[in-house]
Amino acid sequence: MQTSAIPIPDVIVSSPSTGGIGPLASIAPGVAFFDFDGTLIHGDSLLMFIGEVIGRNRARLAFLDALRSGLHRHARGRGPGVDFPGSVKTILLRRTLRGVPVADALAAAERLVHRIRWHAPLVETLKMHRREGRRVVVATGALDVYMPALLRGLDVDDLLATGMEVEDGTLTGRLCTGNCVRLDKQERVRGWIAANGPFGETWGYGNRPSDLPMLSIVDRPTVVKIR
Repeated sequence: MQTSAIPIPDVIVSSPSTGGIGPLASIAPGVAFFDFDGTLIHGDSLLMFIGEVIGRNRARLAFLDALRSGLHRHARGRGPGVDFPGSVKTILLRRTLRGVPVADALAAAERLVHRIRWHAPLVETLKMHRREGRRVVVATGALDVYMPALLRGLDVDDLLATGMEVEDGTLTGRLCTGNCVRLDKQERVRGWIAANGPFGETWGYGNRPSDLPMLSIVDRPTVVKIR
């Protein structure tokens, strides 16, 4: 499969790629990768989820506190994440989800199902890919503890999400995978294609700037803007 790393405007800009992909009989019809927050839904699901776990006001205060702590630690070169947003997320998760029973987290996920606002045009795009026989994968920085509940009504083949560590049925507040955003998401998607391909074509849908690395490795990238 031929890939490229090119500037991506807010439209589909690339053409089908057919070079070097082997006998046609062995090629799957295609796969479409979708970001979740700001692409398939309006807003950020993580803060909404934390709000369902500890209360919305406490979640807002915890985020502001994590933001201040992240700024302070990065100013001293001691941020716990690979970048500033990653550090804020790491701090926030440790302070809000450490010690939460998995059963409580799953119950919060069920409550969250009724709060999210779907971005109808992209949901229809996802369904279109399914109707045309393509595989559909959601690749997101959102947490694996709540994403299955949110995707239950969609026909999705696989989920690439940020994993939360669990010990004795309780969340530790630490990650057990990379934070599935930016370059980590790109590598997760690249690995998924290598493990499950080859594919005739690949599509990608995400927002700017965090999904540009993922979009750079698919044949048909689309930058999504929710107005």
